[in-house]
Amino acid sequence: MTGGIGSGKSTVSRFLAESGAVVLDADKIGHEVYLPDTDTWRELVKIFGEGILAPDNTIDRKKLGAIVFGNDAELKKLDAVIHPRITEIIRQRIDEYRRKGAKIIVLDAPVLFEANAEKLVDEIWVVVADEKNVVKRAAARTGLPEQQIRARIHSQLTNAERTKKAQVVIHNDGTTEQLKEKVQQLWQQIKT
Repeated sequence: MTGGIGSGKSTVSRFLAESGAVVLDADKIGHEVYLPDTDTWRELVKIFGEGILAPDNTIDRKKLGAIVFGNDAELKKLDAVIHPRITEIIRQRIDEYRRKGAKIIVLDAPVLFEANAEKLVDEIWVVVADEKNVVKRAAARTGLPEQQIRARIHSQLTNAERTKKAQVVIHNDGTTEQLKEKVQQLWQQIKT
């Protein structure tokens, strides 16, 4: 499951979890690699400086985001550090769930393609929405100003680039109820 900021991919993942899928959230796994005094933490502080740290010595992702979103060179530096580490943790967790007998595992991964992590999954679903809806949703969820949200949108792949690589495309410009209905229909197709 992938899609840009504010597209609704996490909502789709939640609906799938409610239906019985195991969901791995790449963003949450990403938070793990940012923990203080890990190799990743040390490397990011070395690259971006102590200005990215919060008072509790954790990496302040909003401060780091302000540096990398809208600056391709800085974003590439960040991606080169975190993507391989996150991908390895995801691979390990997928293997664990498969050993435990999980039938359907959903990887909620906003930057699936950018991390070259397509090889971890059997099928790619993309959630897309119009930019005006994305901005509205992202602002409500994150509290970020519109300018920062648009910088994030434009630092990510476009919907067209994502949909070219997907087996399933979910258009999410309607209500939450309409989205849930779409997901339930797709669930019925995959659970058999």
